Amino acid sequence: MSSSDRRTFLSGLAAFVPAGCGFRPLHGTEGAGGDLRGRVAIAPPETRDTFVLNARLEDRLGRGEAAAYSLSYDLSTRRVSLAISRTQDTTRYNIEGALRFALRDLSTGAVVQSGQVQSFTGYSATGTPMAAQVAENDARARLMVILADQLVTRLMAGAAGRAP
Repeated sequence: MSSSDRRTFLSGLAAFVPAGCGFRPLHGTEGAGGDLRGRVAIAPPETRDTFVLNARLEDRLGRGEAAAYSLSYDLSTRRVSLAISRTQDTTRYNIEGALRFALRDLSTGAVVQSGQVQSFTGYSATGTPMAAQVAENDARARLMVILADQLVTRLMAGAAGRAP
């Protein structure tokens, strides 16, 4: 089979397979992920970490101006020492985070989806105390973005399961 014949065959097969199995793109204009855009009211932030988390969630899901769902969450983080020098100074830390969440239907109050996502980031604590604080703040912000992205992925995957 020549190269152009193979390409024609594969492109024809690729067009046929999704249509045959009821495939519906998650992020497309008619995708299940779009069903959540602008329809989720997110719990208000209470800390710097949850402010960054909410900002990323709003970037991905939009503001819940026409909310059909409410998203509540419980964030927990902890700092773990990783590297200790000969002088007993910690030079590297991990920030571990876990985010438990519940998505509720506002019309019924029923929990539509719930679960937990978790991850970690690291930073170096060498240098001045100010540099270490800036590095920790950056690591926490990166962790909030990671957790928000994982959460949105879970919510969209759940929306695809609820789609008609």
